[in-house]
Amino acid sequence: MKTMWHYAMRQKGLLALNFICVFGFVIIELGLPTLLAKMLDVGIVNNDFEYIKKIGGYMIVTIAVGIFLYLSLAIVGARLNTRLVQQMRDDMMENIQRFSHQEYEKIGMSSLITRTTNDAFQVMTFMGMILRTGFVTPIMFVMSIVMIVRTSPSLTTFVIGALPFLLLGILFIAKRSEPLSTKQQKNLDNINMILRENLTGLRVIRAFVNEKFEEKRFDEVNTNYADSSKRLFKLMATAQPAFFLLFNLVMVLVIWFGSIQIDAGSLEVGNLIAFIEYIFHALFSFLMFSSVFMMYPRAAVSARRVQEVLDMEPAIKNPENGVKETQTNGVLAFNNVSFAYPGNSESPVIRQVSFEANPGETVAFIGSTGSGKSTLIQLIPRFYDVTRGSITIDGVDVRDYDLSALRQKIGYIPQKALLFSGTIEDNLKYGKPDATEEEMREALDIAQATEFVSQKEKGLDEPISEGGSNFSGGQKQRLAIARALIRKPAIYVFDDSFSALDYKTDATLRARLKHETTESTVLIVAQRVSTIMHADKIVVLNEGEVIGIGTHKELLQTCPIYYDIASSQLSEEELA
Repeated sequence: MKTMWHYAMRQKGLLALNFICVFGFVIIELGLPTLLAKMLDVGIVNNDFEYIKKIGGYMIVTIAVGIFLYLSLAIVGARLNTRLVQQMRDDMMENIQRFSHQEYEKIGMSSLITRTTNDAFQVMTFMGMILRTGFVTPIMFVMSIVMIVRTSPSLTTFVIGALPFLLLGILFIAKRSEPLSTKQQKNLDNINMILRENLTGLRVIRAFVNEKFEEKRFDEVNTNYADSSKRLFKLMATAQPAFFLLFNLVMVLVIWFGSIQIDAGSLEVGNLIAFIEYIFHALFSFLMFSSVFMMYPRAAVSARRVQEVLDMEPAIKNPENGVKETQTNGVLAFNNVSFAYPGNSESPVIRQVSFEANPGETVAFIGSTGSGKSTLIQLIPRFYDVTRGSITIDGVDVRDYDLSALRQKIGYIPQKALLFSGTIEDNLKYGKPDATEEEMREALDIAQATEFVSQKEKGLDEPISEGGSNFSGGQKQRLAIARALIRKPAIYVFDDSFSALDYKTDATLRARLKHETTESTVLIVAQRVSTIMHADKIVVLNEGEVIGIGTHKELLQTCPIYYDIASSQLSEEELA
């Protein structure tokens, strides 16, 4: 509830207006039966037509004002509720953007999507209920009880006697619904996870003819979600008939004993009708409030999951007064760097790595699969923090940089090229928002992407599907490279970014890069020796340790593992 009220209190003006509409609506709702009682007991009994007309006029005005206040309550509540959930999602997204890989792995991608969409929606639904009825019903109930006691204290006993049964029913349902709601949301996380895996891995599933297996797997989690939902909805569904049974029983008793009192002359007909109206408002308000109360456990589960995202502190923190500018530009040094993934500190994947890279140099990394190449370069932009040692850029520890300033120095091209939905121009400007068309054309030309972009019907305005699915692997890699080139950063990081290119394109692109990056530091992770054999320095990794540093020719003579890798890919003439 704290989470929900935190966001509601941000809209104090709308909240105050909502309260005003609530009070006005309640007074009018309870005023109508009072006016009706006077019309019956005074106007009709005394055959006073003028009095009847006057009270009838008051009732028409009351109804008109009531309709206006009810519509205002609905409009104000809807506006307040939508702003509330909008701000909640904005705050979640802002915090998610600050997460490191550790937080993503802890919560899970599918769960983050569920929390941002479905959980926020559950909170919105509950707050909508609170704003429409949650404020109205307690006030209506209290004022109705006051009017009931004033009208006929003797008949009040039946209403008061029904309240403990209603309260016990609400508490029972609330207690049973919370664990069911928790289970339901976890099952929804599993549905999103499997659906996400199915959609992204569709080609693999078809290639291995595992459609039936995936259908069965999805059906299992979907059935679990359906079962938990059925149990929750059955619990909610049984509440309303039980409450209405009790409600009708009270009404029967009131009418029965009220008619006896009318016959005895101790109660007037108008007062009995007004009393019935008050009872209706009191019990119906209690019933509506119980619905809100029963929804609370489900909303509380969602709010708790949302709050977990909002409260989670990223492991990679942006330092206060972090360094934003340095005198040199692109001098990189690894100083006895070791790294272990969080929770696995006894098994570091990088051990005692030291090397330097200066502007104008190309430093390459090669090694067997799992040797730690990609992990090593992900430490530079602080996707992870080193466990021991330090990484410095221009003499400053990367942990002392302002994160934006640090990453602004780096042009990162990931192992798996990722394009965003939009156009080619949108994706290029992701690297530099104010890039001119000339700069974009130049970046595409260096990345060897000009030919296929010019063949597109709309050129730079060519739409890109989600994940770049309407482009080939090689085209996506070249566009990703162009996106980094357009920034003209101090350090380029190519994480096996040439793997989808043919040898000719690879060679041409690297030649252009050599010419364009003379003032930048270039780091290349590669599996192909031909991609890195002309690098100024090659770092050979094996099981997280540096086992050789030197040029291609030097390593062929001094590093057996590098020689084995090279001999498996190059001809004897190239090895000579």
